[in-house]
Amino acid sequence: MYGTDAGRRHRAVRRHRAVRTGLTVGGAVVGAMALLTACFSSSGKSGDVKNPDEGKPSQAGKPFWVNPDGSAARALDKLRKENKAEEAALIEKIASQPVGEWIGTDDPEGETRHITKAAAKANTSALLVLYNIPHRDCGQYSQGGAPDGNTYRDWLNKVVNGIGDRKASVIVEPDALPHILDPGCVPRALHDEQYALIKEAVEKLKGLPNTKVYVDAGNPHWIRDAGALVGPLKRAGIERADGFSLNVSNYQTTKENIAYGKKLSAMVGGKHFVIDTSRNGNGPIEGEGAEEDAEAWCNPPGRALGEPPTTDTGEELVDAYLWIKRPGESDGTCKGGPKAGEWYHTYALELARNSR
Repeated sequence: MYGTDAGRRHRAVRRHRAVRTGLTVGGAVVGAMALLTACFSSSGKSGDVKNPDEGKPSQAGKPFWVNPDGSAARALDKLRKENKAEEAALIEKIASQPVGEWIGTDDPEGETRHITKAAAKANTSALLVLYNIPHRDCGQYSQGGAPDGNTYRDWLNKVVNGIGDRKASVIVEPDALPHILDPGCVPRALHDEQYALIKEAVEKLKGLPNTKVYVDAGNPHWIRDAGALVGPLKRAGIERADGFSLNVSNYQTTKENIAYGKKLSAMVGGKHFVIDTSRNGNGPIEGEGAEEDAEAWCNPPGRALGEPPTTDTGEELVDAYLWIKRPGESDGTCKGGPKAGEWYHTYALELARNSR
Protein backbone atom coordinates (compact mmCIF):
# COMPACT_ATOMS: atom_id res chain seq x y z
CA MET A 1 0.00 0.00 0.00
CA TYR A 2 2.95 2.30 0.60
CA GLY A 3 4.76 1.57 -2.62
CA THR A 4 8.44 0.82 -2.81
CA ASP A 5 10.71 -0.81 -0.26
CA ALA A 6 12.85 2.31 -0.42
CA GLY A 7 9.86 4.34 0.68
CA ARG A 8 9.32 2.05 3.65
CA ARG A 9 12.95 2.35 4.66
CA HIS A 10 12.68 6.12 4.44
CA ARG A 11 9.72 6.10 6.79
CA ALA A 12 11.55 3.83 9.21
CA VAL A 13 14.49 6.24 9.32
CA ARG A 14 12.16 9.18 9.82
CA ARG A 15 10.39 7.49 12.72
CA HIS A 16 13.62 6.57 14.45
CA ARG A 17 15.04 10.06 14.22
CA ALA A 18 11.78 11.48 15.48
CA VAL A 19 12.39 9.70 18.79
CA ARG A 20 14.92 12.35 19.68
CA THR A 21 14.13 15.28 17.42
CA GLY A 22 10.31 15.21 17.37
CA LEU A 23 7.79 15.77 14.61
CA THR A 24 5.04 18.37 14.52
CA VAL A 25 1.58 17.02 13.81
CA GLY A 26 -1.29 19.44 14.06
CA GLY A 27 0.68 21.48 16.58
CA ALA A 28 1.62 18.41 18.63
CA VAL A 29 5.11 17.06 18.95
CA VAL A 30 5.28 13.47 17.83
CA GLY A 31 8.28 11.29 18.61
CA ALA A 32 7.33 8.37 16.45
CA MET A 33 9.32 5.56 17.96
CA ALA A 34 9.37 3.06 15.16
CA LEU A 35 6.74 0.50 15.51
CA LEU A 36 6.56 -1.06 18.88
CA THR A 37 4.31 -3.87 18.03
CA ALA A 38 6.44 -5.88 15.74
CA CYS A 39 5.34 -8.36 18.29
CA PHE A 40 2.20 -10.04 17.04
CA SER A 41 2.42 -13.54 18.32
CA SER A 42 -0.43 -15.93 18.41
CA SER A 43 -0.88 -19.28 16.84
CA GLY A 44 -4.54 -18.51 16.32
CA LYS A 45 -5.23 -22.15 17.24
CA SER A 46 -7.21 -22.94 20.34
CA GLY A 47 -5.52 -26.33 20.50
CA ASP A 48 -2.24 -24.66 21.49
CA VAL A 49 -3.61 -24.10 24.99
CA LYS A 50 -3.04 -27.22 27.08
CA ASN A 51 -5.42 -28.63 29.61
CA PRO A 52 -4.53 -26.54 32.66
CA ASP A 53 -4.69 -29.68 34.81
CA GLU A 54 -1.43 -30.76 33.16
CA GLY A 55 -0.14 -27.54 34.23
CA LYS A 56 3.11 -26.12 34.87
CA PRO A 57 4.33 -23.58 35.67
CA SER A 58 2.53 -22.82 38.89
CA GLN A 59 -0.34 -20.33 38.83
CA ALA A 60 0.03 -19.62 42.54
CA GLY A 61 0.40 -15.95 43.37
CA LYS A 62 0.30 -14.80 39.74
CA PRO A 63 -1.90 -11.80 38.85
CA PHE A 64 -2.88 -13.39 35.52
CA TRP A 65 -3.01 -16.85 33.97
CA VAL A 66 0.32 -18.41 33.00
CA ASN A 67 0.04 -20.39 29.76
CA PRO A 68 1.64 -23.82 30.32
CA ASP A 69 2.22 -24.14 26.59
CA GLY A 70 3.50 -20.69 25.68
CA SER A 71 6.61 -20.30 23.56
CA ALA A 72 8.83 -19.82 26.62
CA ALA A 73 7.33 -22.89 28.32
CA ARG A 74 8.02 -25.01 25.24
CA ALA A 75 11.59 -23.73 25.09
CA LEU A 76 12.00 -24.54 28.78
CA ASP A 77 10.73 -28.10 28.30
CA LYS A 78 13.22 -28.62 25.48
CA LEU A 79 16.13 -27.31 27.53
CA ARG A 80 15.25 -29.55 30.47
CA LYS A 81 15.09 -32.60 28.22
CA GLU A 82 18.52 -31.66 26.87
CA ASN A 83 19.85 -31.22 30.43
CA LYS A 84 20.85 -27.62 29.74
CA ALA A 85 20.36 -26.49 33.31
CA GLU A 86 21.93 -23.05 33.04
CA GLU A 87 19.87 -22.01 30.03
CA ALA A 88 16.75 -23.55 31.55
CA ALA A 89 17.15 -21.45 34.68
CA LEU A 90 17.26 -18.32 32.54
CA ILE A 91 14.27 -19.18 30.37
CA GLU A 92 12.27 -20.15 33.46
CA LYS A 93 12.37 -16.45 34.40
CA ILE A 94 10.12 -15.88 31.39
CA ALA A 95 8.10 -19.10 31.34
CA SER A 96 7.02 -18.68 34.97
CA GLN A 97 5.33 -15.32 34.34
CA PRO A 98 1.97 -14.45 32.76
CA VAL A 99 2.23 -12.80 29.35
CA GLY A 100 -0.26 -11.34 26.90
CA GLU A 101 -2.24 -13.79 24.78
CA TRP A 102 -2.48 -12.19 21.32
CA ILE A 103 -5.71 -13.47 19.82
CA GLY A 104 -5.37 -14.94 16.33
CA THR A 105 -7.78 -15.18 13.44
CA ASP A 106 -8.18 -18.92 12.81
CA ASP A 107 -10.64 -19.50 15.64
CA PRO A 108 -10.85 -16.38 17.81
CA GLU A 109 -13.89 -17.54 19.75
CA GLY A 110 -12.48 -20.98 20.50
CA GLU A 111 -9.05 -19.64 21.35
CA THR A 112 -10.40 -16.98 23.67
CA ARG A 113 -12.78 -19.43 25.34
CA HIS A 114 -9.95 -21.89 26.02
CA ILE A 115 -7.76 -19.19 27.54
CA THR A 116 -10.45 -17.64 29.73
CA LYS A 117 -11.73 -21.03 30.90
CA ALA A 118 -8.20 -22.09 31.83
CA ALA A 119 -7.74 -18.83 33.74
CA ALA A 120 -11.06 -19.25 35.52
CA LYS A 121 -10.17 -22.81 36.54
CA ALA A 122 -6.90 -21.50 37.97
CA ASN A 123 -8.90 -18.87 39.86
CA THR A 124 -7.20 -16.00 38.06
CA SER A 125 -7.76 -13.67 35.11
CA ALA A 126 -6.74 -13.82 31.45
CA LEU A 127 -4.58 -11.11 29.83
CA LEU A 128 -5.65 -10.70 26.21
CA VAL A 129 -4.41 -8.48 23.38
CA LEU A 130 -6.49 -7.45 20.37
CA TYR A 131 -4.23 -6.67 17.41
CA ASN A 132 -6.17 -7.06 14.19
CA ILE A 133 -7.21 -3.59 13.07
CA PRO A 134 -7.16 -3.06 9.29
CA HIS A 135 -3.94 -1.52 7.96
CA ARG A 136 -1.99 -2.72 10.98
CA ASP A 137 1.68 -1.77 11.49
CA CYS A 138 2.17 0.56 8.54
CA GLY A 139 3.42 -2.15 6.20
CA GLN A 140 6.32 -3.20 8.42
CA TYR A 141 7.20 -6.46 10.19
CA SER A 142 3.75 -7.06 11.72
CA GLN A 143 1.74 -5.70 8.83
CA GLY A 144 -1.68 -7.15 8.18
CA GLY A 145 -4.83 -7.09 10.24
CA ALA A 146 -8.40 -7.60 9.10
CA PRO A 147 -8.96 -6.79 5.42
CA ASP A 148 -11.88 -4.47 6.19
CA GLY A 149 -14.04 -3.11 8.97
CA ASN A 150 -16.80 -5.70 8.73
CA THR A 151 -14.32 -8.55 8.93
CA TYR A 152 -12.86 -6.92 12.02
CA ARG A 153 -16.31 -6.61 13.59
CA ASP A 154 -17.02 -10.28 12.98
CA TRP A 155 -13.68 -11.24 14.57
CA LEU A 156 -14.36 -8.93 17.53
CA ASN A 157 -17.80 -10.45 18.13
CA LYS A 158 -16.23 -13.90 18.30
CA VAL A 159 -13.65 -12.70 20.81
CA VAL A 160 -16.39 -11.16 22.95
CA ASN A 161 -18.37 -14.41 22.84
CA GLY A 162 -15.27 -16.34 23.82
CA ILE A 163 -14.71 -14.21 26.92
CA GLY A 164 -18.28 -14.36 28.14
CA ASP A 165 -18.66 -13.78 31.88
CA ARG A 166 -15.13 -14.89 32.77
CA LYS A 167 -12.47 -12.48 34.07
CA ALA A 168 -10.20 -10.83 31.53
CA SER A 169 -8.11 -7.72 31.02
CA VAL A 170 -7.88 -6.68 27.38
CA ILE A 171 -5.35 -4.42 25.67
CA VAL A 172 -7.04 -2.89 22.63
CA GLU A 173 -5.06 -2.41 19.41
CA PRO A 174 -1.46 -1.56 20.26
CA ASP A 175 -0.08 1.22 18.03
CA ALA A 176 -3.37 2.08 16.35
CA LEU A 177 -3.96 5.55 17.80
CA PRO A 178 -0.31 6.70 17.57
CA HIS A 179 -0.23 5.50 13.97
CA ILE A 180 -3.20 7.70 13.13
CA LEU A 181 -1.13 10.65 14.36
CA ASP A 182 1.94 9.55 12.43
CA PRO A 183 1.99 11.35 9.04
CA GLY A 184 2.13 8.99 6.10
CA CYS A 185 1.10 5.92 8.06
CA VAL A 186 -2.67 5.38 8.08
CA PRO A 187 -4.39 6.96 5.04
CA ARG A 188 -6.62 9.79 6.15
CA ALA A 189 -9.61 8.14 4.50
CA LEU A 190 -9.34 5.32 7.04
CA HIS A 191 -9.08 7.44 10.19
CA ASP A 192 -12.80 7.61 10.95
CA GLU A 193 -13.20 3.87 10.51
CA GLN A 194 -10.26 3.09 12.80
CA TYR A 195 -11.62 5.29 15.55
CA ALA A 196 -15.03 3.69 15.16
CA LEU A 197 -13.65 0.14 15.31
CA ILE A 198 -11.65 0.81 18.46
CA LYS A 199 -14.65 2.47 20.10
CA GLU A 200 -16.85 -0.48 19.18
CA ALA A 201 -14.29 -2.84 20.68
CA VAL A 202 -14.30 -0.87 23.93
CA GLU A 203 -18.09 -0.78 24.10
CA LYS A 204 -18.59 -4.46 23.36
CA LEU A 205 -15.91 -5.58 25.78
CA LYS A 206 -17.23 -3.31 28.52
CA GLY A 207 -20.65 -4.84 27.95
CA LEU A 208 -19.24 -7.99 29.53
CA PRO A 209 -19.54 -8.30 33.33
CA ASN A 210 -15.93 -9.06 34.26
CA THR A 211 -13.72 -7.51 31.60
CA LYS A 212 -11.29 -4.63 32.05
CA VAL A 213 -10.33 -2.68 28.93
CA TYR A 214 -7.26 -0.55 28.18
CA VAL A 215 -6.88 1.40 24.93
CA ASP A 216 -3.28 1.61 23.75
CA ALA A 217 -1.62 5.03 23.87
CA GLY A 218 1.91 4.36 22.62
CA ASN A 219 4.91 5.34 24.73
CA PRO A 220 6.57 8.53 25.97
CA HIS A 221 9.06 8.62 23.10
CA TRP A 222 6.49 8.20 20.37
CA ILE A 223 3.85 10.86 20.98
CA ARG A 224 6.02 13.28 22.91
CA ASP A 225 3.16 15.67 23.66
CA ALA A 226 0.66 13.66 25.69
CA GLY A 227 -1.98 16.25 24.88
CA ALA A 228 -1.97 15.13 21.26
CA LEU A 229 -3.54 11.85 22.36
CA VAL A 230 -6.48 13.36 24.18
CA GLY A 231 -8.68 13.81 21.11
CA PRO A 232 -7.87 10.38 19.65
CA LEU A 233 -8.48 8.64 22.98
CA LYS A 234 -11.83 10.34 23.37
CA ARG A 235 -12.86 9.40 19.84
CA ALA A 236 -11.79 5.83 20.61
CA GLY A 237 -14.05 5.58 23.67
CA ILE A 238 -11.67 6.15 26.58
CA GLU A 239 -14.57 7.36 28.73
CA ARG A 240 -16.06 3.86 28.72
CA ALA A 241 -12.72 2.05 29.05
CA ASP A 242 -10.96 1.34 32.32
CA GLY A 243 -7.93 3.22 31.07
CA PHE A 244 -5.02 3.09 28.64
CA SER A 245 -1.84 1.07 28.09
CA LEU A 246 1.71 2.34 27.62
CA ASN A 247 5.02 0.97 26.33
CA VAL A 248 3.63 -2.10 24.56
CA SER A 249 6.59 -3.99 23.06
CA ASN A 250 8.86 -1.06 23.83
CA TYR A 251 11.77 -0.33 26.14
CA GLN A 252 11.08 3.02 27.79
CA THR A 253 11.69 2.99 31.53
CA THR A 254 8.93 2.39 34.02
CA LYS A 255 9.72 5.71 35.72
CA GLU A 256 9.29 7.64 32.50
CA ASN A 257 6.07 5.80 31.65
CA ILE A 258 4.61 6.57 35.06
CA ALA A 259 5.33 10.29 34.70
CA TYR A 260 3.91 10.35 31.17
CA GLY A 261 0.87 8.30 32.15
CA LYS A 262 0.01 10.59 35.04
CA LYS A 263 0.16 13.59 32.73
CA LEU A 264 -2.09 11.92 30.16
CA SER A 265 -4.45 10.62 32.83
CA ALA A 266 -5.09 14.15 34.08
CA MET A 267 -6.21 15.10 30.57
CA VAL A 268 -8.68 12.21 30.16
CA GLY A 269 -10.65 12.28 33.37
CA GLY A 270 -8.20 10.61 35.71
CA LYS A 271 -8.18 7.28 33.89
CA HIS A 272 -5.88 4.58 35.20
CA PHE A 273 -3.24 2.90 33.06
CA VAL A 274 -1.04 -0.19 32.72
CA ILE A 275 2.61 -0.38 31.64
CA ASP A 276 4.34 -3.07 29.60
CA THR A 277 7.52 -3.85 31.56
CA SER A 278 8.42 -7.02 29.65
CA ARG A 279 11.73 -5.76 28.25
CA ASN A 280 12.44 -2.37 29.79
CA GLY A 281 14.81 -3.44 32.56
CA ASN A 282 17.71 -1.57 30.94
CA GLY A 283 15.59 1.08 29.25
CA PRO A 284 15.90 1.85 25.50
CA ILE A 285 19.08 1.50 23.49
CA GLU A 286 21.18 4.64 23.70
CA GLY A 287 24.68 5.89 23.05
CA GLU A 288 26.97 5.64 20.07
CA GLY A 289 25.26 4.28 16.98
CA ALA A 290 21.72 4.53 18.33
CA GLU A 291 20.91 7.66 16.31
CA GLU A 292 22.03 6.02 13.09
CA ASP A 293 20.10 2.80 13.67
CA ALA A 294 16.82 3.17 11.80
CA GLU A 295 15.48 0.16 13.68
CA ALA A 296 16.77 0.80 17.19
CA TRP A 297 13.39 -0.47 18.40
CA CYS A 298 13.82 -3.87 16.71
CA ASN A 299 15.57 -6.60 18.75
CA PRO A 300 18.00 -4.07 20.28
CA PRO A 301 20.96 -5.68 22.06
CA GLY A 302 21.68 -5.34 25.74
CA ARG A 303 18.07 -5.15 26.91
CA ALA A 304 16.65 -6.85 30.01
CA LEU A 305 13.42 -8.14 31.49
CA GLY A 306 11.66 -5.47 33.52
CA GLU A 307 9.49 -5.60 36.63
CA PRO A 308 7.57 -8.89 36.87
CA PRO A 309 3.83 -8.67 36.21
CA THR A 310 1.97 -7.38 39.24
CA THR A 311 -1.13 -5.45 40.22
CA ASP A 312 0.67 -4.15 43.32
CA THR A 313 2.48 -1.22 41.72
CA GLY A 314 2.48 1.22 44.65
CA GLU A 315 1.04 3.82 42.26
CA GLU A 316 -2.64 4.72 42.59
CA LEU A 317 -3.12 5.33 38.87
CA VAL A 318 -1.07 2.36 37.65
CA ASP A 319 -3.33 -0.71 37.70
CA ALA A 320 -0.58 -3.13 36.73
CA TYR A 321 2.86 -3.78 35.35
CA LEU A 322 2.29 -6.33 32.59
CA TRP A 323 4.29 -8.39 30.14
CA ILE A 324 2.09 -7.58 27.18
CA LYS A 325 4.84 -8.29 24.69
CA ARG A 326 5.96 -11.91 25.06
CA PRO A 327 9.66 -11.71 26.04
CA GLY A 328 11.87 -13.85 23.86
CA GLU A 329 9.72 -13.49 20.75
CA SER A 330 11.26 -11.55 17.89
CA ASP A 331 10.37 -8.01 16.84
CA GLY A 332 11.10 -8.96 13.22
CA THR A 333 13.78 -10.00 10.79
CA CYS A 334 16.35 -7.50 12.01
CA LYS A 335 19.67 -7.95 13.81
CA GLY A 336 19.63 -11.65 13.06
CA GLY A 337 16.13 -12.25 14.38
CA PRO A 338 13.46 -14.54 12.92
CA LYS A 339 10.03 -13.33 11.77
CA ALA A 340 8.02 -11.16 14.14
CA GLY A 341 6.48 -13.24 16.89
CA GLU A 342 8.74 -16.28 16.48
CA TRP A 343 10.87 -17.50 19.39
CA TYR A 344 14.34 -15.91 19.34
CA HIS A 345 16.28 -18.06 21.77
CA THR A 346 19.54 -16.13 21.99
CA TYR A 347 17.62 -12.91 22.55
CA ALA A 348 15.49 -14.52 25.25
CA LEU A 349 18.63 -15.68 27.04
CA GLU A 350 20.09 -12.19 26.88
CA LEU A 351 16.93 -10.58 28.29
CA ALA A 352 16.90 -13.03 31.18
CA ARG A 353 20.65 -12.88 31.80
CA ASN A 354 20.57 -9.07 31.99
CA SER A 355 17.56 -8.92 34.32
CA ARG A 356 18.10 -7.65 37.85
